[in-house]
Amino acid sequence: MVQNTPGIRSMGHRRTVLLTFVFLFLTGFTNLSAQSLTIEPSEKQLATGEPFIYRIAPDARGGEAYKLVYLVPVPIEVFWRFKTDFRGDFLETNKYIINQRVIREEQNVVVIENRLANKPESKFRWRNILFPKKYRLDFVLENPEQCGQRFHYGHLQLEPLGSQTKVSHVAYFDFFGASLWAYYPWEGGMYAFLDYIARWEQETILKVKDDYE
Repeated sequence: MVQNTPGIRSMGHRRTVLLTFVFLFLTGFTNLSAQSLTIEPSEKQLATGEPFIYRIAPDARGGEAYKLVYLVPVPIEVFWRFKTDFRGDFLETNKYIINQRVIREEQNVVVIENRLANKPESKFRWRNILFPKKYRLDFVLENPEQCGQRFHYGHLQLEPLGSQTKVSHVAYFDFFGASLWAYYPWEGGMYAFLDYIARWEQETILKVKDDYE
């Protein structure tokens, strides 16, 4: 006789929850309307330090899109230098980044190549266009087909908020299973991924800020 241990019950519960989620997803339960690109948390909400993640209207070609907004506890000039340091050793402390290198740099364009933990066999080549006076960075994946995607692009906008910096990160993307990833509410889904990214940056900048002041 197999004992009905807590571990087995837990595994069964997780499987049931996952199957229920997939059923609801496939039957259209999660076909919720996307938010407007202009959606924003209030300054009071940002002051809590929590990241705010919104599913926004996608590209006309389809796929998914998100807007991630969070506050980092350093001045805008410091965070801009941190965010545009594509060679920083700190990058590989991010659990999703296996390695990264700069492959081309000219004027305000920096092309980087990285390998990511969720697709380690692929080399993602990103073109970053920097607008220092506006504290804005536009990015586009140059080799989407090689990475199993149709397209992936977006921008990062920084704004001063007192002695801190408000970060708005917007991205549009499409790949097989993009909607399932966007709606999946647990570890491995979009919300958990973006929440980690924001919190990792909030913590990491405090460890290395002396290098960027």
